Amino acid sequence: MTERVDLFDSTYRNFGDRALDAVRKDTFGIDIGQNSWLTVDEYDRWLPQLSLREDDHVLEVASGSGGPARHLARATRCRVTGIDANESGVVTANSLAAEAGDTERVSFRVVNATETLPFEDATFDGVVCIDSMNHFPNRLAVLREWRRVLRPGRRALFTDPVVVTGLVTNDELALRSSIGLFVFATAEVNDRLISEAGFRLVAREDATDNAARVASRWHEARAAREADLVALEGRERFEGLQRFFDAVRRLTSERRLSRLAYVVEA
Repeated sequence: MTERVDLFDSTYRNFGDRALDAVRKDTFGIDIGQNSWLTVDEYDRWLPQLSLREDDHVLEVASGSGGPARHLARATRCRVTGIDANESGVVTANSLAAEAGDTERVSFRVVNATETLPFEDATFDGVVCIDSMNHFPNRLAVLREWRRVLRPGRRALFTDPVVVTGLVTNDELALRSSIGLFVFATAEVNDRLISEAGFRLVAREDATDNAARVASRWHEARAAREADLVALEGRERFEGLQRFFDAVRRLTSERRLSRLAYVVEA
């Protein structure tokens, strides 16, 4: 059985480390502090589909270290509330927002997105969740909470990076999910849950190629800084993450696991 390795907590706690900073720049080109398969060109192409107006209020689910939320706030002139279950991520996100002078528009809270959200009905003008839907085992309940906190007629954007679109072995699934709790679904299941949650599907985009490119670059960037990363992470974690990134690259490039982006409307 593949042992789980931590990708998130150590990364958030050591966010300012020079080796990790260099890896992000090599991986993403434009580094906004993302810790997923998201690139800025991709994000900037998707955001207009939310039809946001200046000073709208957006909820970002699984906000991590906060960089994408700050990018969203700057790009749209909206206010953004980010939530994440990882305390280290929230501490890092609030610290970086303060350093950048973004606290008037961006804030972060420790919230478990799989539970009832601590917000009133119809609080937000948009919801964003990038590459984290696969961590929520109660996906329908999560979608219904997003529907509840969204104002009528407003939109949510989310990606599912592990949509099953081919034959995958149990060992490959174990390796792909070696960094935490994962839930694998098909596109048909996602469509059904979107409808059952009370959303209308506006758009669906295949974003698999971008995940394959990012995974390959991430693996290569880490390999180039092996000595520094082993000193930071330890040999076992370094090698476990390298196997993980290689599995992502292989499964996405062969399109056996796909990454799909969804825009839905309340």
